[in-house]
Amino acid sequence: MAYLRSPIAIRERCHQVFALVCEGKSRHFAVDLRQLGRVADYVISVMRCEYPNLQVPFHSRWRHFEVGGVPRLAWLDTQLAELTSLEKAAAKFDLAVVSVLLDAGAGDVWRYDEQSTNLTWGRSEGLAIASLHMFSQGSFSCDALPQVDAQRLQAFTETELVTGFQVNAENPLVGISGRWRLLRKLGQVLVSSPHLFGDENPRPGNLVNYFLSKSENGQLAAATVLSTVLAGLGDIWPGRLEVAGVNLGDVWQHSRVADDGLVPFHKLSQWLTYSLLEPLQELGLVITGLDALTGLPEYRNGGLCLDLGLISAKNSGIFHSSHSVDSEVIVEWRALTVILLDHIAAKVREKLDMTSEELPLVKILQGGTWTAGRKIAAELRTGGKPPIRIDSDGTVF
Repeated sequence: MAYLRSPIAIRERCHQVFALVCEGKSRHFAVDLRQLGRVADYVISVMRCEYPNLQVPFHSRWRHFEVGGVPRLAWLDTQLAELTSLEKAAAKFDLAVVSVLLDAGAGDVWRYDEQSTNLTWGRSEGLAIASLHMFSQGSFSCDALPQVDAQRLQAFTETELVTGFQVNAENPLVGISGRWRLLRKLGQVLVSSPHLFGDENPRPGNLVNYFLSKSENGQLAAATVLSTVLAGLGDIWPGRLEVAGVNLGDVWQHSRVADDGLVPFHKLSQWLTYSLLEPLQELGLVITGLDALTGLPEYRNGGLCLDLGLISAKNSGIFHSSHSVDSEVIVEWRALTVILLDHIAAKVREKLDMTSEELPLVKILQGGTWTAGRKIAAELRTGGKPPIRIDSDGTVF
């Protein structure tokens, strides 16, 4: 379990798949590393457009909260102004955990109308803003405060989530029931792990105290945050593989992978980890080993690789049908994405003459590959749909 919850396992198992594809042994995909320079140039052009001075922030949930240039985080800081630094960090942990868990793909139709700005948002940005407003209104707290507590989550209804996310027959959200069940399950998990989430008032924000206790000389390893997230929240994921009764989370099977055939990704957990690092930095902690974590294997990064020719499909039928998240096609696509993101990052740094300390993977994702993946998708397909269709239950992507 410790191995499968590690970034080392993600890279090692994904590299097995990558090697099989490069050797021509895949039924689904081929890889063309000759396209690497072209892809890096495309990513750099997007990065320079978004961040002309190349001062790129982390790829995390916090970026979505300020979409459109609206100072929503400044509004949040005003709301939290009476709190101590520690209490403020705990509140931001609360928000990040709930918002990320609600962040799986929204589909092409759903939109959120933000009344305070008269703006309308879809996809990840819409999900972020909807969750932020629900949080600010105290929807996840028994005391109607901007925080999240276990008791309230366990009583939270699907109707409340439907209302908060403005879902109706004309505005459907993919996997709304799966998202609601995640929140309810989160409430149960918070209670079951008092050493992480507190005893008297279990909440995600109490993880701040745990991480402070694990820091040494004001430093904390990013991998420590990920392993804690995986251990603490692993039981919330539905319908997953289990080992000795323990839920593996975002771990899937591939017939050609050695040993147990398991390929871990932990996409949402790594996305959450990246999002928790910033409140910890605000407390003065120095985060070490950022590049120990991997790129995120989701359809924007994976779509970039497909759309620009780093990955090609051996059978065009892959694009004409929909695939379940546990299918070999999707597992293989995601595994290739993890390894190719490392290659893209190295080539981007080489072209910019920057080090991994100056431009860690988490910044290249933001600058970066995720944005570039969305941009090329919009250029190639109506509505910016991903190149491969995925059957989502709202809990993976």
